Amino acid sequence: QAEDALRKACERKSLQLQEMGRRECLLKSDVDRAKGQLESFKSQVVQVCTSQASGEAGKTLTAQQVLEKVRQMWEENQQSQAREKCLQEELSSRLLKEKEASESIEVFKKSVCELQ
Repeated sequence: QAEDALRKACERKSLQLQEMGRRECLLKSDVDRAKGQLESFKSQVVQVCTSQASGEAGKTLTAQQVLEKVRQMWEENQQSQAREKCLQEELSSRLLKEKEASESIEVFKKSVCELQ
């Protein structure tokens, strides 16, 4: 009876191990596909940047120069987004103040009318 229970447990573990192996293969395949997509994207970025740079200055860029340019553009984008957020907050604040002022003017007008 104990031997039978051990055999069944062993079979379950064997099936689990096979399933884990199958999942590992799928994950490796996904990782390889993602690496390929990343390399393709990288080469496309380098190609576009290199062709634009060579058209402008008559020279080609290294991959490192392209990456530096992309990093610089990303930082500029982050700064622009921060500036936009700041301006949005300022606009919201001014609109709120304008609304409060309009409400105060309406109260004042109402008071003047009541006094007349």
